[in-house]
Amino acid sequence: MATFEFKLPDLGEGVMEGELVKWHVKSGDVVKEDQVLAEVMTDKATVTVPSPKAGRVVQTHGKEGDMAKVHQLLVTLEIEGAAPAQAAGHGAPAPAAQASTAAASAPAATAAQAQATKVLATPVTRRMAREHGLDLATIAGSGPQGRVTKADVLAALEGGDSKNVVAAPAPAAQARPAVPALSTGRSDERIPLRGLRKKIAEKMVRSKFTMPHFAFVEEVDATDLVALRARLNKQLAAAGDNTKLNYLPFIIKATIAALKKFPHLNANFDEASQELVVRGEYNIGMAVATPDGLTVAVVKNADRLTLAELAQETARLGVAARERKLKMEELTGGTFTITSLGQSGGLFATPIINHPEVGIMGVHKLKKRPAVVNDQVVVRDMMNLSLSCDHRVIDGSVAADFVYEVIKYLEKPDLLFLAMA
Repeated sequence: MATFEFKLPDLGEGVMEGELVKWHVKSGDVVKEDQVLAEVMTDKATVTVPSPKAGRVVQTHGKEGDMAKVHQLLVTLEIEGAAPAQAAGHGAPAPAAQASTAAASAPAATAAQAQATKVLATPVTRRMAREHGLDLATIAGSGPQGRVTKADVLAALEGGDSKNVVAAPAPAAQARPAVPALSTGRSDERIPLRGLRKKIAEKMVRSKFTMPHFAFVEEVDATDLVALRARLNKQLAAAGDNTKLNYLPFIIKATIAALKKFPHLNANFDEASQELVVRGEYNIGMAVATPDGLTVAVVKNADRLTLAELAQETARLGVAARERKLKMEELTGGTFTITSLGQSGGLFATPIINHPEVGIMGVHKLKKRPAVVNDQVVVRDMMNLSLSCDHRVIDGSVAADFVYEVIKYLEKPDLLFLAMA
């Protein structure tokens, strides 16, 4: 029998670590090749990690809730045959003494060099670091000439990649102020922040801390949209097509038409270079409520899809999200996000932007309400739209004009067919 050390494999482009959400094996278990060992959550998705070999689990490394680095030892297996020269195909690990020496000496030398020169950073970045008890000299800058950016400070606060942190010359007591623990009563329950819920928390904090949000809200008379949807569904059914149109495909099409007129909202903000990246594709994120929390699935090239195709694709992505079957490419590359809770959507809300996008639109409850039409009070199908924007790059007048452009297509939905032509 031989010992085989299995290290966490690559989790996708640019992903260097993941949270150990769930172990599927324990010490002493006999596993087959390709049997799932653990579930690991990255910033993009939850992935299952299969065993590369059959054998018996000698030891699992790390507990649920821990962060595991790519190429970090994950599971020690006892397998048949001679011991492999390299573990899991990632190269032979360095001896412990050499590894610890390198880890201790290289960062210390870098820290000494950083202390010897003035740290380049903007006043805003310095204030952020000061407010959180961080020493800028301990953070590796990713900006021009090694400048420390706001993104670098945020990465350090979130426990980002080790490359962002040079060293910690000051005692722990001088770092981020400790938060006193809450007392717990006998009838209380503590629930650890793990998995998707933890990722949501990190991303929401990053978005709100980085982006100055503002919101614009307006109502929509969707009476004609309700009638058009009913007619199209009847025609689809008569043609033997099982596709069922809800309102989301119409809203996506109206949003894309508005984005083409206001392209700065179809964009991402590059924190490192402080540049707005206006995207040439229309990849529309749709927020999906799952048992684990909110997931944003991305409809790629949504402008190229018909209403029926959008209905099919959004339905497919919704099911995949709830079943944890979304692929990495279905969770990335979004240019603008739409969030809707359907009939639970309430009157209006101020959604948090899906960083690094610069806008997100909330769609709220559609219901019959009294409205004034031609000086007469009549019953209409009404709903509200709320748009949250990054005020660094989007002004209030642009946000208002964008929302009114969306409303134009929803209140006169026949125009959508001209926009799609």
